[in-house]
Amino acid sequence: MKYMMFVCTDSTPDTDPSPEPDIFAWVEENDAKGRREQGHQLAPTSSATTVRVRNGELLVSDGPFAETKEVIVGFDLLECADLDEAIEVARTHPMARSGRIELRPFAVL
Repeated sequence: MKYMMFVCTDSTPDTDPSPEPDIFAWVEENDAKGRREQGHQLAPTSSATTVRVRNGELLVSDGPFAETKEVIVGFDLLECADLDEAIEVARTHPMARSGRIELRPFAVL
């Protein structure tokens, strides 16, 4: 089952003083196990462009549409047997401690 894993910042990160996991080790491990199909860090929100169409009119604005402190800073496309496996993959991502991870399954069409 495919999952989109959004890697987000968080205004209340973990306060555990132990060292954070290494992102490169996380990528290598999940690539080797065939669970991570693709992923990438995103450019800052200041580089975002929002596109909308209202009443046939194209509206383009700079920056993200949502006004929020938490922002998506990266993504990973996962192939996991089920949600439990996807949660285990997300749990070990370094940003699960300093940010937050959102898992969303692909819609079945």
